[in-house]
Amino acid sequence: MSGARPEVADVAVPALDASRVPRTAAGVLPGATASDLACLAHLPAIDLDELQATAALQTRVDRKYVLPLAALPGLVAALPVGTRRLVIAGRDAFGYESVYFDTPDLDAFHLAAGRRRRRYKVRTRTYTDTGGCWLEVKTRGPRGTTVKDRREHDVRARDDVGDALGFVVGTLRAHGVDLPLAGDGAEPLLAPTLTTQYRRRTLHLPDGARLTVDTGLEWLGARSVAAVPGHAVVETKSVAGASAADRALWALGHRPSRISKYATGLVVLDPALGGRPWRRTLRRTLAA
Repeated sequence: MSGARPEVADVAVPALDASRVPRTAAGVLPGATASDLACLAHLPAIDLDELQATAALQTRVDRKYVLPLAALPGLVAALPVGTRRLVIAGRDAFGYESVYFDTPDLDAFHLAAGRRRRRYKVRTRTYTDTGGCWLEVKTRGPRGTTVKDRREHDVRARDDVGDALGFVVGTLRAHGVDLPLAGDGAEPLLAPTLTTQYRRRTLHLPDGARLTVDTGLEWLGARSVAAVPGHAVVETKSVAGASAADRALWALGHRPSRISKYATGLVVLDPALGGRPWRRTLRRTLAA
């Protein structure tokens, strides 16, 4: 999944229907412009060590919002004094690539579509600017929290669970999820089903919460690619309850959006999957 790129569909909203868009041989699709993100440059910096010490948040409450890029300056202006941006080696935007794994029947996708309590995600996450790679298992904790367990992974094998399968199975089982066995009954089968790429900026708020701004999102399937060049996926992450970032977003008229980079991406590339929980986001929010 992370090797040669398939053909690119320059998917522009309204409907993010890849079948309606002519295919080209284009390269990386456009993301945010410099003017949209210049509002972040005045924020003071926080380094990675301090961010991890104060806001690692492996168990947290997440809320996602989909904003037009032009709305970002207003959001940044509304954040509380003391908000800082993550800066590493003079840079505040970092490339992310995630390879998602699912069963042959797409169990993880269907559990998410059904809003099931025991839903999960399995992925590798590569920090493309540094080459670091982790295998991550995300599950649901009590009161709607998100729990993330992870271990380091060989970046050269980021499209293969490989010898981390035992870690995945054990982690899911500890959270009440049993993967279905492969046809021969020997062990579960997880295969790469979708790759996402985007650039992330991370803000640390005085209340200890984090806010991430993802731009230039691309979904890469086996045969096609779709992109969201005109919007940012903004996510708040807090220990419990609403953060100052959530309250700022609400005051500006932004409400949480139902969007999953994995499940929504699958629906965009294969509308036959249905994807009812994300229909409003695809037809209204991203079409704005």
